[in-house]
Amino acid sequence: MKLGRLNHVGVATPSIEASIAFYRDVMGATVIRAPFDLPAQGVKVCFVDTPNSQIELIEPLGDTSPIHGFLAKNPAGGQHHLCYEVADIHEAKAWFEAKGCRLLGEPRIGAHGTPIFFVHPKDMGGVLTEIMETPRGEH
Repeated sequence: MKLGRLNHVGVATPSIEASIAFYRDVMGATVIRAPFDLPAQGVKVCFVDTPNSQIELIEPLGDTSPIHGFLAKNPAGGQHHLCYEVADIHEAKAWFEAKGCRLLGEPRIGAHGTPIFFVHPKDMGGVLTEIMETPRGEH
């Protein structure tokens, strides 16, 4: 397996609207995608483009959102995960499992509309890691 580029940094937030204002007014972001609900994952999502990657803003969607636990520990929000691109999600899944890494659920369709899975932070140097399939491992 060949690890691709960093696709995005996931940032949990209690308010996507407040975070959009921050990235626009303080950070100077000029391309901010419209927020949308991702009910299958229990989050509202918004992508902020940077010259070489994206910031994925994630806000809880409903009371059962997995982001609630993170925000309970980090009420102001913060870095939630890193997402790397791979060419083949099934090859990547087999690779990480062969290395003894624990996957958090089975591959599913993520916010970009492509297959993803998460690897437990305890197996990734303390960082929740998303693996995302993209054609040829490129954006």
